[in-house]
Amino acid sequence: MPQWPIIKPTFKRIARFAPLIGIFIGFIQSISWFLLRFLNWPNISIALISVAISILITGGIHIDGLMDTADGIAAGPSKRILAMKDSRVGAIGVQSLVIILIVQIAAIIKLDFYTLFAFPLAAFWGRISQIFAIGNYEYIFKKKSDSFHQKHWKGTHKEMKPSFIVFFFGIIFFLFLNKFSVFNVLLLILCIFSGLFTSILIPYYLNKSLGGHNGDSYGAGLVITETVNLLILSIILVPY
Repeated sequence: MPQWPIIKPTFKRIARFAPLIGIFIGFIQSISWFLLRFLNWPNISIALISVAISILITGGIHIDGLMDTADGIAAGPSKRILAMKDSRVGAIGVQSLVIILIVQIAAIIKLDFYTLFAFPLAAFWGRISQIFAIGNYEYIFKKKSDSFHQKHWKGTHKEMKPSFIVFFFGIIFFLFLNKFSVFNVLLLILCIFSGLFTSILIPYYLNKSLGGHNGDSYGAGLVITETVNLLILSIILVPY
């Protein structure tokens, strides 16, 4: 992304804005999906392009973290750190990437028009998982270096304030666009809690498997949470 002309953000507490950046990325995916659908592209092609857009915007950094984390978990406790630091990708890392991409593409195809809603929501929860990971778990390389994000951390509750504000307005916007009914309220609650649970449970599982977190596991948690939410939303919003 280019440098902003007027606003000069500092990166000391940039993690608190990650969920909002996720919404922005999700909207870019949604707009691209809509335009390609308008041009009568087949669903499989649209799904592939949608995934590619996310990887392109983020520079593939989260996908790289996913593969390194998978290799670290597969290597076992004694070789975990060495495997995660190795620039080469192992077989488990490649398999994790393939599985994630297949699940994402399958969920996007099934969601169809609902992807316009699912992309921003899944990207939001994926980055909420990073905030939970940074705020609640030890940095795995603590003996050698400190986590950049944890150095400037003010507490999970404070760091999530921007996300809470945007999320609150998102709920109001959803209720405004849809008829106020028991079904729509239950649907909204289900989407919120499914996202919240995955954002908490996936960082917890990674912490348990790795004995802590680092930059790679932050990225892995994001990708896994995002993928699981796309899958859950495809089941909730398009049950048949």
